[in-house]
Amino acid sequence: MSARAPRNRATGRRPPARRRPRGPGRRRQRAEDRLIGLLIAAVLGVGLVVVVVNWLLAHWWILAVVAVLAVSAGGAWLYQKQQRARWEAVRAHGLRYGLAQLDALHHARFEDAVRDLMHRDGCRDAVRVGGGGDLGADVKATDPYGRRWVIQCKHRRDGLGGSAVGTPDLQVLNGTARQVHGADVAVIVTNGRVTAPAVAFADQQRLHVVDRHILGAWASGSRPLWELLRAVPPPRRPTALS
Repeated sequence: MSARAPRNRATGRRPPARRRPRGPGRRRQRAEDRLIGLLIAAVLGVGLVVVVVNWLLAHWWILAVVAVLAVSAGGAWLYQKQQRARWEAVRAHGLRYGLAQLDALHHARFEDAVRDLMHRDGCRDAVRVGGGGDLGADVKATDPYGRRWVIQCKHRRDGLGGSAVGTPDLQVLNGTARQVHGADVAVIVTNGRVTAPAVAFADQQRLHVVDRHILGAWASGSRPLWELLRAVPPPRRPTALS
């Protein structure tokens, strides 16, 4: 039996037994176990790779078939993509609308039609932004000469029989097109009528009005809108769209 430590005379308690410091053996053993585990995993991984490679070499024709299928699938995808791009270019270049078609559209689809016509004319970034909070801009586009177009659309289901576009509509466009949207060309497009005061206000404020007559010529023809309007700002510096 081991001798007990003498009691402390003042307290009557024995001092706590001293713990023997653990040696580095246990930590070394853990490190060796981890190393062995990694070596085993590496050997198994290499062995698996060797088995797979040997199997593929013995069945080389499978690799050839997979390669042919991959090349064929890639070629078919690329061909379809090119065909879609060509068809889209042809469709956009030949896009035409009659006034009766435009009259029958929903107002949102009318905005889509105006966007598509701008795209047809070479405005590759033409986008419809109409909706709640659009601040007077239904379509935005940059023409091939670098000019920024902001267009407000006013669709009338009854065409000329619908309510006329008035000065308040032009005032909204005038207040936001340049200051908010950075327009070089601010346009209001309608398939209906425009009042004489609204036309006068547009002339004073350098706004452009596309009434039913101009819309018909633009939508059913092939000339871009800037060739049908007067006093369009001169081209900016050539851009990537040029």
